[in-house]
Amino acid sequence: MISLKQFKYFIEIVDAGGYSRAAEKLYIAQSALSRQIKELEDELQTPLLTRDARQFELTPAGQLFYERGKRILEEIDDTLVQARQVGKGAQGMLRLQHSSSVILTPRISNALADALHQHPGVTLDVSMLPSENQTLEIEEGRVDIGLLRLPTLRRHPHIQVREIGSERLMVAVARSSPLAARDNVELAELSEAPFISIPHKDRGGLSYLVANLCLAQGFFPKPARALSRKSSQLNLIEAGLGIAIVPECMRLTAPAGVHFVPLAHGTLLTKIGLATRREADPLVTAFADALVGLLSSPVP
Repeated sequence: MISLKQFKYFIEIVDAGGYSRAAEKLYIAQSALSRQIKELEDELQTPLLTRDARQFELTPAGQLFYERGKRILEEIDDTLVQARQVGKGAQGMLRLQHSSSVILTPRISNALADALHQHPGVTLDVSMLPSENQTLEIEEGRVDIGLLRLPTLRRHPHIQVREIGSERLMVAVARSSPLAARDNVELAELSEAPFISIPHKDRGGLSYLVANLCLAQGFFPKPARALSRKSSQLNLIEAGLGIAIVPECMRLTAPAGVHFVPLAHGTLLTKIGLATRREADPLVTAFADALVGLLSSPVP
């Protein structure tokens, strides 16, 4: 069985440029170092180094083992550091992204504050990114935690997404619109309305949900003359250019001239998910678990 010590010895030989210098840095005999590498090659059943009296060269297998082995050792070192930090109260910067439709409501902001209180050494770097892009950012290590709209269509084997709440879907209309006087609206009634935000059935998140809800009613939203998928859509709605189907939380950021009407008596819902890597750093896992616990209860 390959040992962690053999990983370290092999990486040190390559980094030091030879056996003798590596042996000096490791404070072991060169013969013992050579024996460890020979045992490593025997276990792998392939040579990693070609040697002569003065120098060595990496074989293709050795080059692969060096590059990936070095990353493994770095990840182990990071894990040890993170574990110590978690044990001491958790120290570190976490990167959190949320979509424009998952705004930082008082409920979410309070949960973040409570989670930070539970982890006094943590600081957050918060930014915004569409739901469909967040899982890739997390998969590739540029983001730690994502708050997004479900469903997620892109499948990444190392990502887990946990549901943390739901809220009503509503129709955002201008206050001058006849719809503003309604107590509720059935989705089928919107088949001829101009949509400021055109849902995309292949994009995931809120866009995918709205597209499929409309298709189930026998229509696909008609585009307005001005389109936006961002928060600016509310300003276009206020100007009377069209409507949009949005989560109820958007009421918190809407201009005064926008009115929100429940869809189908408030029975149509959208779900929020929290995304992380399945094998995230202990600090990320601990903070994300705290957020899930704080946010997973149903919205009143």
